[in-house]
Amino acid sequence: MTVRTSRRTIAAAVAGAAAFALVATGCSTGGGTDPNEPVTLTLATFNDFGYTDELLAQFTEETGIEVVHNKAATSNDARANYFQKLGKTGLADVEAVEIDWFTEAMQYADLLAPVPADLQGRWLDWKEASATDSAGNLIAYGTDIGPQGICYRSDLFAAAGLPTDRAEVADLFDGDWDNFFEIGAQYKAATGKPFIDSANSVLQGIVNQYELAYEDPDGTIIATENPDIRAAYDAVVEKAVPIAAYSGQWSEDWFASLASGEFAVMLCPGWMLGVISGNAPETTGWDIADAFPGGGGNWGGSYLTVPANGKNVEAAQKLAAWLTSPEVQLQAFANAGTFPSQVEALASDELASATNEYFNNAPTGEILTDRANAITVATYKGPQYFQFHDALQNAVTRVFDGLEDQETSWNTWVTEVSAF
Repeated sequence: MTVRTSRRTIAAAVAGAAAFALVATGCSTGGGTDPNEPVTLTLATFNDFGYTDELLAQFTEETGIEVVHNKAATSNDARANYFQKLGKTGLADVEAVEIDWFTEAMQYADLLAPVPADLQGRWLDWKEASATDSAGNLIAYGTDIGPQGICYRSDLFAAAGLPTDRAEVADLFDGDWDNFFEIGAQYKAATGKPFIDSANSVLQGIVNQYELAYEDPDGTIIATENPDIRAAYDAVVEKAVPIAAYSGQWSEDWFASLASGEFAVMLCPGWMLGVISGNAPETTGWDIADAFPGGGGNWGGSYLTVPANGKNVEAAQKLAAWLTSPEVQLQAFANAGTFPSQVEALASDELASATNEYFNNAPTGEILTDRANAITVATYKGPQYFQFHDALQNAVTRVFDGLEDQETSWNTWVTEVSAF
């Protein structure tokens, strides 16, 4: 993956090359075709996993296996492609799955090739447990987790009379969501500009601090009856929408605004660092503070999966294992800020001492480790989490765009939930 995030949806495609047994590495495939034809694998991801062309070239140099990297513009695009083609044809040899729809993918665990037993124990316990099916098979390779800090434009803060030193900014944001909204309102009053990039990123941040969101672990749908969800929606509509530049992320305008200075703050899981620097490479002023409203929160974190009916299953397993090895995940962190989920990588001096030149040489390894330690809740995300949450984001967008008022849009969402 290049550092710069693509702005176009790129459909994942299966490689046309036939499978073969790679003598030098002992890697065999399940295709049973010409053993003398080189393997080309396809890898499908989204956003920025830190898999640069240079990193993937290392894999080719070590194994002789070429990798074609297809990257969807958003997790939503990747999800649509994944479930349209899973168990059929057309998926990549290695497919990335985002945590918000991973439980949905777990319903089709029998369509995915299990992770080899000798790799178990590589990842954090909860990361592996979430990817273990009812038969005890680990069916996905953990990539990153998403502890969040606050990214901010120090130059825009200075212009608004706010502190710019990251320790002082961390103190500024040391509080609850009401404190965050108050700072945002003060910034907008002083500058006339939006404070945060998007209202729905705030919704994401709040919901990820709840133990339960839309479903109970027993499968009971609680979405419209959960008072926490109603409180999150009301807070976002009433307090985040007025200080946000956009309703959501990933539009062409949103990408352009990363560089233009239209907004001053973003909620930043580690993987967002690469999105910012990759799309605003010449922009100066971005920094990151060791703080988050309400304490801590995890946004995102993904897995790699290997479709069981692929043409190059064993070669694909080799690629997935290599990409999620501690050493390579540390490289991915350096490339894009994707915070490792591997135990060995988390304990490394390399991670602890990591800095990010683009973000004013911030000690990102230390900051994101602190942010990971601040996480106290892992939100239960059932099979329908993505559908419910996406629909609630659409409800926020309708209010942002002036299409419906707060109560009408909530009622529209309630009707939609009952139809799922």
